Amino acid sequence: MSKTIEASIVVVDDEPSIRELLVASLHFSGFEVNAAGSGSEAIKVIESTHPDLIVMDVMLPDIDGFTVTRRIRQGGVNAPVLFLTARDDTQDKVMGLTVGGDDYVTKPFSLEEVVARIRAILRRTQGQDEDDPIIRVGDLEINEDSHDVSRAGQPIDLSPTEYKLLRYLMDNEGRVLSKAQILDHVWQYDWGGDAAIVESYISYLRKKVDGIVVTHEDGTTSRVDPLIETKRGIGYMIRAPRRSSVQ
Repeated sequence: MSKTIEASIVVVDDEPSIRELLVASLHFSGFEVNAAGSGSEAIKVIESTHPDLIVMDVMLPDIDGFTVTRRIRQGGVNAPVLFLTARDDTQDKVMGLTVGGDDYVTKPFSLEEVVARIRAILRRTQGQDEDDPIIRVGDLEINEDSHDVSRAGQPIDLSPTEYKLLRYLMDNEGRVLSKAQILDHVWQYDWGGDAAIVESYISYLRKKVDGIVVTHEDGTTSRVDPLIETKRGIGYMIRAPRRSSVQ
């Protein structure tokens, strides 16, 4: 029984071991994959294969990943780009997003993280069924048309900023978002404050989203399972409650 192709991807990395590992992992995850080992080769492969997404190393031997992205954008290629960078520097991250990138992963990375981020980008960029404006994570729902939010059937009143933050978390279900990423997306680059604002708004969301109390048929009450998680030293994520976890 043949496996359905989830999307086509071009992997660009000059290190053969990393490139081959990514290609094998993405093939196994159900993607069609082509690869390139340099910037100039990447441009040719991208233009000939028309991928759904590009995984792009920043540090390439001839043309850096930012320049490659600028050139393919100028050439009319709109496929989303996930940057791989060894430099955990805010300026690099902002540069990557400025030239038309969609996200970044800092080396060393886990293959699971790369696959999760690829799927999150594809969900955002390919969109949902046009006939279904509802975004769901467990029993939490956002209606994109009306901006109504509910959990376990109970309406939740959110401020515009809370709504934008919750929408960003839900668009990236199962993926940890750093405070820097959240600041960039929710408050944009001109925000002059510090990351403490993120902690405050996550706290507001928790009270509203994870503080819902449900009344059962027998008259007993219980609080809903928490959806918003903190990954200490990394960031925040939202995902449906798991019945069991594997360490």
